[in-house]
Amino acid sequence: MHVDNGELRARASALGVSVSYCDWHGREVTVPDDTLAAIVTVLEDTVLADTGLEDTGPADTVLEDTGAENAPLARGGAPDAVAPVPAGRSWGFAVQLYSLRSRDSWGHGDLRDLADLASWSARELGAGFVLINPLHAAEPVPPVSASPYLPMSRRWVSPLYLRIEDIPEYADLSYPERVRVSQISQPLRAASRTRELIDRNAVWAAKREALEILRKVPLSDMRQAAFDAFRAEHGRSLADWAAWCALAEVHGPDYRTWPARLRDPRTAETEVLRGDLAAQAEFHTWVQWLVAAQVTAAQAAARSAGMAIGVIADLAIGGHPGGADAWAGQEFLARGFTVGAPPDAFNQRGQDWGLPPLHPRALAAAGYRPLADLVNANLALGGGLRIDHVMGLSRLWWIPQGKPPAEGAYVYYDAPGTLGTLAAAAAAAGAVVVGEDLGTVEPWLREALAARGILGTQLLWFERGWSDEPLAPQWWRENSLVTVSTHDLPPAAAFLSGSQVTDRLLLGLLTRSEEEERAESDRTVGDWIGALAGQGLLPAGRRPTADEFTVALYAYLAKTPARLIGVNLAEAVGEVRSQNMPGTCDEYPNWKLPLCGPDGEPVLLEDLAGHALVRAVARAAAGG
Repeated sequence: MHVDNGELRARASALGVSVSYCDWHGREVTVPDDTLAAIVTVLEDTVLADTGLEDTGPADTVLEDTGAENAPLARGGAPDAVAPVPAGRSWGFAVQLYSLRSRDSWGHGDLRDLADLASWSARELGAGFVLINPLHAAEPVPPVSASPYLPMSRRWVSPLYLRIEDIPEYADLSYPERVRVSQISQPLRAASRTRELIDRNAVWAAKREALEILRKVPLSDMRQAAFDAFRAEHGRSLADWAAWCALAEVHGPDYRTWPARLRDPRTAETEVLRGDLAAQAEFHTWVQWLVAAQVTAAQAAARSAGMAIGVIADLAIGGHPGGADAWAGQEFLARGFTVGAPPDAFNQRGQDWGLPPLHPRALAAAGYRPLADLVNANLALGGGLRIDHVMGLSRLWWIPQGKPPAEGAYVYYDAPGTLGTLAAAAAAAGAVVVGEDLGTVEPWLREALAARGILGTQLLWFERGWSDEPLAPQWWRENSLVTVSTHDLPPAAAFLSGSQVTDRLLLGLLTRSEEEERAESDRTVGDWIGALAGQGLLPAGRRPTADEFTVALYAYLAKTPARLIGVNLAEAVGEVRSQNMPGTCDEYPNWKLPLCGPDGEPVLLEDLAGHALVRAVARAAAGG
């Protein structure tokens, strides 16, 4: 049946789909009709799961940036919940944990390295937290995906982060077994001392073999009781994960390619428990118990060293469309779409993150239980939680399958319901929540986050005043985490040198001419050098060195009223490469770079105490 343009747009608006949006230049862009038609179809036709709750239809939504008074009205979640806000100012390192190796880790940063970094930075430098990348679980078989932001499950932790020698049963291994574990680890320990890329496949193969050896050691009565209690506490979610892992080892890590009978979790789990895969499922259940103990130990080490917050975990915006979470929660996902972002200044072609979006009507009909369960699982990882792309709790950029990112559209969620769910979980856990609200943000959303006690995020390179000048320190938000850069942006040294333009040019990521891009980069750096000199943080009249520039930028952040200051550890050791280059795949070693200095040589955990730039940046961030 033919649907005219006006009717289609009216139906889309009624369902909470934005029919136009403002791009990064401030221009209004009309969403294509075929995009709207695809989204309207899935929103109207989806059969909701039997949750026992009534679906009240699409949320009342904001379809234009018209202000907080037009924000969605809550119908779920916890409308009065407020997350705890940090009592005072603190700073801490932001680290891609896998990149932080030590002399004892197996070619990949682990939870003992996290505990040691937290303890050292708290006791010697006065840090109040450590912000880490998502520790979400990846595939149980190689190839193991590199990106922390495209996991198989956001509920469970990757065993790549286990420190094998800290597992209690390691002490009970026989001499030949210990020798074998040592032999397994030696090539990876040696790799930590090189600049070679992180090899997750080799790390998992080695740790898997070591875990198989440890699995043969009988648990003591006390340990067995603790394992049984862990299994009982996590119930169906843990059973889903373990069954998916067991099946993935046989059929591959994308459930969409499995035999039809295995795509339904309930029938598949019955087959797993009755068949030869039961032992494998039990193995993955046991591994998660081991990981949970080391996660708890890392947070305990941070707090005992004096950190007010401790570990701030990171919750990715979504998971792999064929992964464990997607398999177990199929009824809550919108099929045929991925989540991403429209074009912006640094990603001028837009972004497609390859993640399936949650269905807003299914989520609301379930009383936000899937979101609450997910948030609670991640709050258990430390004393705080960063929400990647927190705008996704209000709206997400849906991209129809086969379309480029620029041809997507915003789909709205019941923001008070989702934000209330998040705040209630944080309040119950006594945990700080930071929302990553970078990019295109509706004006009312930041007010809504602040009202819930959820801190925002401010990135130095994006903060400009009314005349496009660097934003003066006094005008930055108090309830925020501030930092110079993130994993998706070049370090300060690369901005100063201009190498970040060269890198993006060689990768084909520019949509403007090289001359225009370099002129813009030079102007931005010049503006900030002037602002730093104006604050007395750099001498006037000469260009600073990379180290001077980096230290001054963090000293500038210390002049803001922000409650939390995040120090990018890679930036603090002088790294010049981006950890991730959005818009690339195999063209760039995303998420594989070990922590290195400006010369490309590795920097180990043990090297940090004697690293002059690390200490200088820490003093600057602390306001010293």
